[in-house]
Amino acid sequence: MTEVKKELPPMPDRLSVDPRSPHHDAAVFEHEIGIRLNDKERFDVEEYCISEGWVMVASPKTRDRKGRPLMMKIKGRVEAFYR
Repeated sequence: MTEVKKELPPMPDRLSVDPRSPHHDAAVFEHEIGIRLNDKERFDVEEYCISEGWVMVASPKTRDRKGRPLMMKIKGRVEAFYR
């Protein structure tokens, strides 16, 4: 039997894992994606922007008044890819 390969959606310039964000794209999250920041793969990225060169990661301890973790912006060269 022939295996049908699904077409991967193009990787957006900016993407967020938060479904409330206008930068969330559910079609991209149907596939496993990876993020590299300065040639090091990161597994804790909540949002990224390739053109502006930053990723947002959750603070390990600090929370906002609604109980969600505060986000920290880390700048560098960002690469997004499908695994």
